[in-house]
Amino acid sequence: MESLGEKLKTARIEKELNFDQISRDTNISLRYLEALEAENFAIFPGEPYVIGFLKNYGAYLELDVQKLISLYKALKIQEQPIPVEQLLRHKPKPPKFLLPLVIILAAAGAAGFGIYYLIKNVQLKHKENLPVVRKPTEYVLEGNFMERRFYKNDSLLVPAGTEMYKLELSNLGEVVTINTPVGPVILDLSQDASVDLNNDGIPELRITVADFVKNNTDMGALLYFYMTDAVGLYDANVRNEQGIPLIPTTGSSVSTTLIPASPSAYPFTLQVNFQGYCMFRWEILNERDRKDKNQRYFQRGEDLNIQAQNGIRIWVSSAQAAKFQIIGNGRSIPAEIGAAGEVVVSDFRWVRDEDSRYRLVLIRLETGS
Repeated sequence: MESLGEKLKTARIEKELNFDQISRDTNISLRYLEALEAENFAIFPGEPYVIGFLKNYGAYLELDVQKLISLYKALKIQEQPIPVEQLLRHKPKPPKFLLPLVIILAAAGAAGFGIYYLIKNVQLKHKENLPVVRKPTEYVLEGNFMERRFYKNDSLLVPAGTEMYKLELSNLGEVVTINTPVGPVILDLSQDASVDLNNDGIPELRITVADFVKNNTDMGALLYFYMTDAVGLYDANVRNEQGIPLIPTTGSSVSTTLIPASPSAYPFTLQVNFQGYCMFRWEILNERDRKDKNQRYFQRGEDLNIQAQNGIRIWVSSAQAAKFQIIGNGRSIPAEIGAAGEVVVSDFRWVRDEDSRYRLVLIRLETGS
């Protein structure tokens, strides 16, 4: 039968996850993750921490949490076998008058131990049911983009102009609620919203909910934050003479709508034709298990087709070294991600607006020369 540690390790390896990624997603320290798989429970501050971390880690790996806890309890109550030498050792028989006294003492001891065990078991069950209290974490948006799993009461400080603005994840229920300086922002899965932090009529920040499980605070919510620098959304219907959507080259983060107002998020293909020699990386945005990460050098004339349901993140060493085209639902839409010589990181992904309509957008996350 597979042990507790083996079950955790097998599930992690099958999902192609490493401890660094799991620690970032679950906020469980690396040494505690390693200790759970090694069944080294002595390093934990107490048993409630073992139970709490085991629940969070098991849920993250999509395992049966109750079975994991049962395996842990079985490990705790296992007794060491009696050495063979003691079983074979012949001891002298005690005097007959001691037998009744031994029986009486044994009965009294058994009764006392039973009462003690019952009390300790009740106390242990009470401790197990106590939730593991996680201290809220405050992050700072450094640069133009952040992708992180937030948990209830976690906050983010966003610099805009000369001021610093605080946002806080206040609730995880049927929807995600984020308190901002201008009021609460309520988002469902794949929805995004613009936030006018200083209330000057120009949104400085966009927020997207990339992943969360309804009414499950333990899993938190994967959120994207990116600065718009007063650029806002640009419609793909605005095109140049070659029919390519016009994407401004100013601003730190630009979101361009490629397929507007779709009733559903359907699978699409990103077609890449390389015009020159460049390094190209791509990742399928599968939220919880980012398995599809690839990179290689491409030469002029090579083609690449990437299929996805939710989205694709790309990194290209020179923006003009590759031509991009989105193919989906019978449509073919060209897209440009930047100027010649620019190193660009961009997302092609679905977002859902407040009216529950989906848009396939190109979001330029980072550029450099």
